[in-house]
Amino acid sequence: MTSASAPRDPIASQHAGDDSQFRLRAALVLVLAAILFLARLGARALWSSEFRWAEIAREMLVTHNYFWPTINGHVYYDKPLGSYWLVIFSTPFTGGLNEAATRLPSAIAGLLAVLLLMLLTRRLYDARTGLLSGIILATSFSFVFFSRDASADVETITGELAALLLFNHFEDRGGGIWIVALWLIMAATSLTKGLLGFALPLLMIGAYSCLRDGWSQFLQEILAGSIPDRVRKLIERNRWFFNWYTVAGIAVGGFVYYLPFEISARMMGTQKGLAMVYRENVVRFFHPFDHRGPIYLYVYVIFGLMAPWSALLPAALVETHSLRHANTEPARADRFALVYFWATFIFFTLSGSRRSYYILPILPAAAILVARALTYPGELRSMIARRLLAIGYGIVAFAAIAGIVLLIPAWAILPSPYDALPDLPDKFAFIVFWIVSVATVIYVIRKFSPYRIAISMGIIAYLVMAYIYIFAMPAAEAYRGEKPFGYAVLNKIGGATDHLVLFKTQGPLFYLNPPNPLPEFDKKQDLQDAIAKGDAKWMIVRRRDMPKLDTPTTVELSEASYPWETDYNYRNKVVLVRLGN
Repeated sequence: MTSASAPRDPIASQHAGDDSQFRLRAALVLVLAAILFLARLGARALWSSEFRWAEIAREMLVTHNYFWPTINGHVYYDKPLGSYWLVIFSTPFTGGLNEAATRLPSAIAGLLAVLLLMLLTRRLYDARTGLLSGIILATSFSFVFFSRDASADVETITGELAALLLFNHFEDRGGGIWIVALWLIMAATSLTKGLLGFALPLLMIGAYSCLRDGWSQFLQEILAGSIPDRVRKLIERNRWFFNWYTVAGIAVGGFVYYLPFEISARMMGTQKGLAMVYRENVVRFFHPFDHRGPIYLYVYVIFGLMAPWSALLPAALVETHSLRHANTEPARADRFALVYFWATFIFFTLSGSRRSYYILPILPAAAILVARALTYPGELRSMIARRLLAIGYGIVAFAAIAGIVLLIPAWAILPSPYDALPDLPDKFAFIVFWIVSVATVIYVIRKFSPYRIAISMGIIAYLVMAYIYIFAMPAAEAYRGEKPFGYAVLNKIGGATDHLVLFKTQGPLFYLNPPNPLPEFDKKQDLQDAIAKGDAKWMIVRRRDMPKLDTPTTVELSEASYPWETDYNYRNKVVLVRLGN
């Protein structure tokens, strides 16, 4: 019999079929996620911290200096250079430096994170759990938000997932060239946001390597025997680190990470870049100088970040902890997920500097836990977990059904001045999404099961995120005034910014697109001296600071205001004034 007519291996054929099905379904998840992350990506004007990435990239393009990040000519090295370079690399795909270009790196990183999580979770459990974990991550409120935001937070998540997937693949092989690749991934990740790219994977991998066989066995090994014997056992558990490849990895990864800072220092004659890395990553962790949230901040913040899936997180945690048994499968996968979750939670809680979105890297771990609980064969084994699951889904179902009240006009139910709020945008899309969501709730009520909950939650979460980010938020742009104000300023002053100055604000700097930095003042005397010299004829200032000027001004343009805004919001708006009589 020739090889062509040889019988097929049925097991190999089954694996090939499973792989093909997984790839097809994973591709579908990525297509749906791409719609969430990329649709109308540039429809909204920049806001808040997005201006940093946009303006730094703009000034790099203007000055052709890609190793010195500045905002209006002032050095701003709070983040490494990598994330700004990604914005610049995006400009050919978006027709220039614009809102879409500043956000595209985060969107691409978000898609990669979803893919990497599906691959990692599939290795830990199975294809079904892997696919659901990707869906959960891709439809969690804050993950969608930051995948559509100019920042470096999602890049950090993506880099950590790449490191964990690589480790998981080679976990039982000890040392090898993959160790060098691991350090290169961490170095590249750290060049986007900071040293978290090193800290988080090393923390997670180290903690898991110690605890993968359970707390009791680990404690028995390190609490019994001679000191050399304990050290030997600890090293044996961390063979991935204690080998000569780690030395090479640290050298190569350290060189890749350090090189941009060294080039910057040689060009500019200062080590300010590395100094800021130390300040933002080490000093901020141990001796915070800002963002001092309470130590319990992340206990409740995570429920907003992971909404709506966070309603199921308590049930998932209880269930996974209750199923944890040494040397029984999938005990090691469960420990991986639990260590991933709790190590991340403890790390950010122990940090002196706390801010709600700092804990975003916990979302993939939470997605694994929820997916594992919903896809486990049969009902949840823990009675407490079953009750928590019912309560969690009940909250989501109630919110989905009650969402119809959003169609009621503001003037009919809200007091002044909020009765002037505009009607809900794209009502037809909202009604269609609401009907589909309610239909999935009925589907679950008819036969309550984790499988049906997963289907219902996936549809509800996707439709809610699609409505918020593709329909509602772009529609709200009609009531944001900073971008139109910037263009109106350019039109008013004839397009030349030579005599335009700033007072205690940088205003719509990106939209002004000045060829040179604009003079900034925060003292009245300095401003008056510039007026006397004829250098300042126009000025952008916030309304709240105008009474402090003591100089003749005429308001020429104002950022748009609306009846429902508070007095604080109104006073915080910027205006263009003509200086002098």
